[in-house]
Amino acid sequence: MSDIVDWVAVDWGTSNLRAWGIATDGSVALQRHSDNGMGKLAQEDFPGALSELLDGVTSTHSGPIDVLICGMAGARQGWLEAPYLEAPADLRGLLAGAVHPAMPGSRFAPAILPGVCQKAGADNVMRGEETQLLGLAALQPGFSGVVCLPGTHSKWAQLSGTRVERFSTAMTGEIYEVLRTHSVLRHSLTGDLDGPGRADGFVTGARAGLDHPEQLLGTLFQVRASALLSGRQPDWCAGYLSGLLIGTEIGSNRHLIGQQAVPLIGSSVLCALYAQVLGMIGATGMPQDTTNIVLAGLKAARSYAA
Repeated sequence: MSDIVDWVAVDWGTSNLRAWGIATDGSVALQRHSDNGMGKLAQEDFPGALSELLDGVTSTHSGPIDVLICGMAGARQGWLEAPYLEAPADLRGLLAGAVHPAMPGSRFAPAILPGVCQKAGADNVMRGEETQLLGLAALQPGFSGVVCLPGTHSKWAQLSGTRVERFSTAMTGEIYEVLRTHSVLRHSLTGDLDGPGRADGFVTGARAGLDHPEQLLGTLFQVRASALLSGRQPDWCAGYLSGLLIGTEIGSNRHLIGQQAVPLIGSSVLCALYAQVLGMIGATGMPQDTTNIVLAGLKAARSYAA
């Protein structure tokens, strides 16, 4: 791959930083990665982290190299806050809402895309997922339906073409980690959590969550009780907890799921689990290639120049 690019696409997450140099024909000329996510940086550290990542990158043209950034660099605690677009929102307006942090003396001209918020009594925010949704719209023109983005804070979005109608957040991944490490359930979750019992525990927990999402607070304690009374091992307990939380999330959003397959945008491991649970209610999950989705979203955002 060449270090000569037309512009640079960047996904700046909480834990990681990824960049792709885009050639004039739209192909990927280079890929770079570092662990300088937003969570490790003070505001003044962002220009240096970007310059370090793009060291040696040169342009096919004179003048600064455009760097289009999505994700947590635009958060309040990031590089420069990019105000949210308010849903319902047409994602073709992302570039028009971008902010432009200063990099004096640099070869780069960064622009940070905004996230999307929701108000009117249903307050919610997303940052980074909006670019993935635009990428899905670019790769599947005319798509209209619900999209699930599994993760630490899972999103469920109603997408109509490039328009986000509404969305919700489920703190499923974070709740799993908090319960696993800081609750009484931790006593049943020490040892090998990936043993052969995990798969059975996952299905049992998922069924409980799907059937009775409203009973989550009571059902959670069965992780501890099952270890004490039924001799359930840590792998079964970990699977049960994971399945229960994912099942509850999907069960709570069951009213949104129709006959159409649900696109799943996230890690391959998580998307496989969500697809499995969706299959338990007769629905179909359709995992997407996250890198392709992000790149398609950044390219599409740039194409809609104000």
